Amino acid sequence: MVLHAKTLIQDLKERTRIHITEAKKFKSLPTETLNWRVANDRWSILECFEHLNLYGDFYIPELKKRIESSKTQPKENFKSGILGNYFAKSMLPKEKLNKMKTFKDKNPIGSTLDKTTIDRFIAQQEKILNLLNQSSEIDLNKIKTAISISKFIKLKIGDTFRVVVYHNERHIAQANNLLNSKMPATKQLN
Repeated sequence: MVLHAKTLIQDLKERTRIHITEAKKFKSLPTETLNWRVANDRWSILECFEHLNLYGDFYIPELKKRIESSKTQPKENFKSGILGNYFAKSMLPKEKLNKMKTFKDKNPIGSTLDKTTIDRFIAQQEKILNLLNQSSEIDLNKIKTAISISKFIKLKIGDTFRVVVYHNERHIAQANNLLNSKMPATKQLN
């Protein structure tokens, strides 16, 4: 898959701005609603956001380090790698979200969380927007980043951005699905 690099960056920035807007919407809900679960083994809305924060803790410093150490010049087009494209596409939400196994260190189930979890997510998204702005000055094809699941696999930075942003989109959709589920009447938005 080949994309115009500036178009890709613009799309990822727009998606990230939507994620920030969505997160702010959740902040207006009571903490009890944000911590409600459909079942004991399913995440609450805040656990969805904390999961994203845990990934942000890995990817934001990794992206920052790679961008700051880059000596490349931007290229007009970005050609997604086979593995990077696969990972990115697998993160995009589908009509019925397919379940994926979460690594233990990224699973927030049972955490004590409050609205500061959403504040942290919003702050991370502001950092991602800044990194996306900086990425317009580098070659999205040449720079490689580590990924959270393996020390041995590296993705093109353009694919890494796609994975991170699409992963955020996936779990915000999950949080919205929770909000629209059969939540007890006292916990639903009026």
